[in-house]
Amino acid sequence: MIIIYVADQQRSAGFYKAILNKEPVLDVPGMTEFQLTNDVLLGIMPENSIAKILADKTPHPSTGNGIPRCELYLFSDDTEKMYERALKVGAKEISKIQDRDWGDSVGYLADPDGHIIALAKKKTDNP
Repeated sequence: MIIIYVADQQRSAGFYKAILNKEPVLDVPGMTEFQLTNDVLLGIMPENSIAKILADKTPHPSTGNGIPRCELYLFSDDTEKMYERALKVGAKEISKIQDRDWGDSVGYLADPDGHIIALAKKKTDNP
């Protein structure tokens, strides 16, 4: 499970629902989860919720808003459609979809909290 901390759980849940084009498998106060693969969940947790657990042991997560704190590298057979959906719901464009040196075709965006989203498609000629 991958958990990202967000300023507004509802806003982020709506954002990821739109770009993933799927409903969350869990959506309760304090956590929204999306099934990415059979073995991987994306969790969305409010910053204030995790701050209670972290107490004074780390800086409050809100102090990092807008700073890229993680990258979600998501594979899709239709990256173009996913990329356009993301832009329509408020993603910030970082780098358009293009073939990358490592062989994938990838476009980079930022979500409303500044987390980087890489929307990728494996090239058919990749080993």
